[in-house]
Amino acid sequence: MTHRLFEGKDHASIYQKYRFTPPEELKNIILQYLDKKKGQPHGLAVDLGCGTGQNSRLLAPHFQEVVGIDVSECQLEEARAVPGLSNITYRKGTAEELSFPDCSVDLLTAASAAHWFDQSRFLAEASRVLKPRGCVALLGFRDTCTRLRYQGCGDRLDRRFEEVRQELLPYTSTRVTVSDGKLEELYSAIPFPDKERIERVPVKSSISVRNLVGFIESMSMFQGYKKKDPKAAGELLLKTQKRFLEEMGVMSPDTEVELELEYFCVLASKPG
Repeated sequence: MTHRLFEGKDHASIYQKYRFTPPEELKNIILQYLDKKKGQPHGLAVDLGCGTGQNSRLLAPHFQEVVGIDVSECQLEEARAVPGLSNITYRKGTAEELSFPDCSVDLLTAASAAHWFDQSRFLAEASRVLKPRGCVALLGFRDTCTRLRYQGCGDRLDRRFEEVRQELLPYTSTRVTVSDGKLEELYSAIPFPDKERIERVPVKSSISVRNLVGFIESMSMFQGYKKKDPKAAGELLLKTQKRFLEEMGVMSPDTEVELELEYFCVLASKPG
């Protein structure tokens, strides 16, 4: 069954504010793969587990139509509230029951979401709805590979981030470990012979300490902790921000650090 952990209004608002948009580098890899396997035109892209629409909006300039699908109406409300291109629509639904005709979808994608899907049912639907030579692109990043850099204290910031991750580990869904494993089991189960893995796409960006703590708040494991003990969860965020600032020797949470993430991608093309 589809796991349902991101449906609340508060979590959706946090998700919209703090979650990362997939990198341009990875988007270009996906589009190049689609060009190579299927070719133009790029008609319909379906973004599964679209959340608040970051990946949907990234793809929109390159397709005639993009449809974002999510189980959470609250997430979809946040997505619809973002001004964007007129060729994006958002629908409530799941990756396991897609309301598209057979052989109608050019690209079926999911950003940091495929580990929540029922593997066999999702792959059956992918085989049904994709056009001949249509493509699947499943991407994500590993929390365990997150690195922070600020002047000479990067290693200390990494340790602080890891301390938080370890504190939240008891609230981590087993499905998150599937993502940390770069979807290896799902990749093996894809029935298309034409498939490949992009193991490592390193991406660097700047982020304020405030937004870094907001990113931690958006994590499913933090939300699990918050559900159990809201007071302790709030105190953890305050303590984490304070420790980051102390290590950096600064006062303002708007101070920016360099964030290094390691993305991966699973690509496959339906036989023609």
